[in-house]
Amino acid sequence: MHDTDTKTFPHSDRPRVAVIGAGVCGLGIGWRLAQAGCSVDVFDRDEAGHGATWASAGMLAAGAEAEPGEEALLPLAREAQRRWPDFVRALEADSGCEVDYRDEGTLIVALTHDDVEQLRFTYDYQRGLGIDLTWMTGAEARRREPHLRAGIAAAVYSPADHQVDNRKLVRALAVAFTRAGGRLHERSPVTAIDVEVGRVRGVVLGERRHDADAVVLAAGAWSREIEGLPESAMPPVRPVKGQALALRMDPAAPVLRHVLWAPKIYMVPRRDGRLLIGATVEEKGFDTALTAGGVFELLEAAWRPLPAIEELPIDEMWVGFRPTSRDDAPIFGPTALPGLFLATGHHRNGILLAPVTADMMAECVLSGKLPPEAQPFAIDRFTSPPRPAAAIHEGAVQR
Repeated sequence: MHDTDTKTFPHSDRPRVAVIGAGVCGLGIGWRLAQAGCSVDVFDRDEAGHGATWASAGMLAAGAEAEPGEEALLPLAREAQRRWPDFVRALEADSGCEVDYRDEGTLIVALTHDDVEQLRFTYDYQRGLGIDLTWMTGAEARRREPHLRAGIAAAVYSPADHQVDNRKLVRALAVAFTRAGGRLHERSPVTAIDVEVGRVRGVVLGERRHDADAVVLAAGAWSREIEGLPESAMPPVRPVKGQALALRMDPAAPVLRHVLWAPKIYMVPRRDGRLLIGATVEEKGFDTALTAGGVFELLEAAWRPLPAIEELPIDEMWVGFRPTSRDDAPIFGPTALPGLFLATGHHRNGILLAPVTADMMAECVLSGKLPPEAQPFAIDRFTSPPRPAAAIHEGAVQR
């Protein structure tokens, strides 16, 4: 793993940091660095938070989303989940904004015999990882959610998998960041990294240069579009398209109260009555088209466990781009180019990992070293011999 020079900021009592990307990760890092006394500017090509953060559903599902092959990521995801309540309290206090953190838990339902077999396999696997889950009959699930289809075969309840309103979250982060002294530059696309004598000296915005002692690249799916990145620091990140939509429930009588997972679908209820339904997974680059097939697929998959959605009006439809790395895990830390740091490639876990991304990357920028929990996710893993999974797991939980 690359470490920066121990004198990361040799000529400044108040380090100057430029962050590229004003999503939940970029703003979270900027907020923590501003709190630590840095002079921080966050730049975004669009409005703050209107990339993957805006398109997401805000699920904090370290348990329900744990899959075979992703064991190395689980300790970091569970640590992020553990930090969320304190992160919310600090953010709401600093911003004066509510983010609608909800802790009812998540239901995963099976509709058919084959679904039950798959659910049982996943349940046994996740329980083997120490995740707190409860197996339920269909009748027990319907007592929790009365609008579920009659005949639900089985369900699993995950009490620790919560949710947050992602759009309120990013607005709160923008307020907290600026209140801490940070400067937010919307519709200000960074075109290049400015490099002099082998180290970062700032960023370039068209014809203008902005000087900085350190640069954090947190541009999500657009991270490879910044010029001046050396090959060794070019993150292997691509956009994975997702179509999603929201229906409108009666907030006083919602048809769903828990986050619900069913075959090929998830549904996330909001306090304001919106019911988010997502999301397709498409390797189509930056294709922004909403398609009849994609929307039909979502609505059909949502209707099967929850037929009450049939009468609900459509509130919104959108397309987002998950920033996905070669191994579906985030990329953290310093690079071989002194002064350049990466925080990208979060795939579907950007919201979940927001607290650890903010804390660990702020620590990394200030010290030049990546905290132990994040070391398995340095960019070196794509060029260095892979570490055994057990070694990665052990390193990720050391404090």
